[in-house]
Amino acid sequence: MRCLVTGGGGFIGSNLVDRLLALGHQVTAYDNFSTGQRKFLAEAGRLAGFRLIEGDLLDAAALDGAMRGNDFVFHMAANADVRFGTEHPSRDLQQNTVATFNVLEAMRSHGVRRIAFPSTGSVYGEAKVFPTPEDAAFPVQTSLYGASKLACEGLIAAYCEGFGFQSWIFRFVSILGERYTHGHIFDFYRRLSEDPTRLHILGDGRQRKSYLHVQDCIDAMLLAIEKADDKVNIFNLGVPDYVEVNDSVRWITAHLGLDPALSYAGGDRGWVGDNPFIFLDVSRIMALGWQPRLTIEQGIVRTLDWLRSNAWVYGQRP
Repeated sequence: MRCLVTGGGGFIGSNLVDRLLALGHQVTAYDNFSTGQRKFLAEAGRLAGFRLIEGDLLDAAALDGAMRGNDFVFHMAANADVRFGTEHPSRDLQQNTVATFNVLEAMRSHGVRRIAFPSTGSVYGEAKVFPTPEDAAFPVQTSLYGASKLACEGLIAAYCEGFGFQSWIFRFVSILGERYTHGHIFDFYRRLSEDPTRLHILGDGRQRKSYLHVQDCIDAMLLAIEKADDKVNIFNLGVPDYVEVNDSVRWITAHLGLDPALSYAGGDRGWVGDNPFIFLDVSRIMALGWQPRLTIEQGIVRTLDWLRSNAWVYGQRP
């Protein structure tokens, strides 16, 4: 394939770029580097099949030029700072929904008809059924990020119907692994590095979450694209398990050899729109033959080890 990867310098995007190149595909990475890192694309940059274009998805002209010559889009770019949505209400709309519309229009202009899109388990709001299947009824949205991603899903499905597109939509749990630059492990390790004697935790620590390692995530995406051939293909991606935030804290501190005093902000969620229980039914992707290679604990430990070896990323993020 000749692939355009938006957000190609980001955490998941850069890992995907490396995998696609290893499989022999030609890859164009498109990124404005607001959160992505050029270092993540250093190995890709040495390969003949790789091209990097620095640009913003809100710049329709630049995006149009990047789209030319491709036949598949992995639209990985999105606002990564999920928990601050209420402080910047337009950010999710612009960087997720409007950006996705621009991608779809550029695709339509250049006759590109296939798109893979990472959505989120947050589109289920505060679900009533666990594990939550892809055909669960959608409740009232509680997250601006989730609402913007759901709007993206709707646009993509409508372009599939109206313009003959084909899509693979993936509703992720939280993704962990090498090149991880935001989320609770990132925050906890930074705080413990600054003061190993104490750790403050948002919520009550009993929030139940599921996590997936980035390489398992990419395995699942590529398998679904290979084997699922409907007009609109929707898959939950996660592991058939979940943990409490307190479990994660215990694994992190034990791996670091620390015994900090723990304090809690209180309440059953960390911020407005934080879902206190996310657990997705992944039987649909597993029916295609996919199995996660790493447990949640293994993914957390590997992420922590990468952060310890790449402390430079803390100088790149506020």
